[in-house]
Amino acid sequence: MTAETEPRLELEVQHASEISDVPEDEALHAWALAALGELPGPVELVIRIVDERESRALNARYRGKDKPTNVLSFPFEAPPGVEVNHLGDLVICAAVVAREAAAQHKALDHHWAHMVVHGVLHLRGYNHLDDKQASEMEILEKHLLNTFGIPDPYVLNDTAV
Repeated sequence: MTAETEPRLELEVQHASEISDVPEDEALHAWALAALGELPGPVELVIRIVDERESRALNARYRGKDKPTNVLSFPFEAPPGVEVNHLGDLVICAAVVAREAAAQHKALDHHWAHMVVHGVLHLRGYNHLDDKQASEMEILEKHLLNTFGIPDPYVLNDTAV
């Protein structure tokens, strides 16, 4: 393969949840690819879709929060001298995403897109630890989601979708 025909994103999607109402792998790929921005490829990424039990266990272990969460980002850091294209892993809890979408009156696929974009941006080093970082990350998220026709995820809707 030449550099022009190599896939820019090699995505592995792991379905480890009983919930079947999740986006197609192709949609997850498109959202993740958009969030990669100008990052040189090829890039490898894993998205693992989990249940609340696994999300809760990971959130407790790595963030000290004993509850399931919508998305966890695990950047990959290769040992010195090891060259790999693996950006990291996203763990998305299908039940939490569905509950949040319903509570916020958002289309389920729009909220999924936001979780994927948000997670990939974290893997790229974006953060929201202070107001300046949060603003920069939110502006980029809104722009990327808008390219898919998805409205601002930070505006709460008063009407059901």
